[in-house]
Amino acid sequence: MTVAASDRTKPLQPDRSLGELFSQMSSDVTGLVHAHIELAKSELREEAKDAGRAAGMFAGAGLTALFALLLLSFAAAWGLAEVMPTGFAFLIVGLVWAVAAAILAVVGRDRAAKVAPPQDTIETLKEDAEWARQRRS
Repeated sequence: MTVAASDRTKPLQPDRSLGELFSQMSSDVTGLVHAHIELAKSELREEAKDAGRAAGMFAGAGLTALFALLLLSFAAAWGLAEVMPTGFAFLIVGLVWAVAAAILAVVGRDRAAKVAPPQDTIETLKEDAEWARQRRS
């Protein structure tokens, strides 16, 4: 089926003015944007649920690891208590954990000092705000 050239140049809605067509187009675009926003919200809610479940699993894993670490530390201290006084054995195990904590704290502090705000995003937001102010005036 071929369309004649004269049929292609005829307006689809000849009874509507240009203003009405632009108004309808604006309304359609707004509706489309709102639909996309709702879709994004729905997807984000699902992702948040999945992230929450994963976070719960990590919390459980962390708690379980803490108990394991505690029991292994006691086992190590009691094992050392076989060759030295019990108090010294527990002191040695405690000092090993204190050194590990100090090392992790220093490394964490150094990495935290290197963290900077996202400059590109901040600049873009400032430009957007300035553009919006100019459009309002």
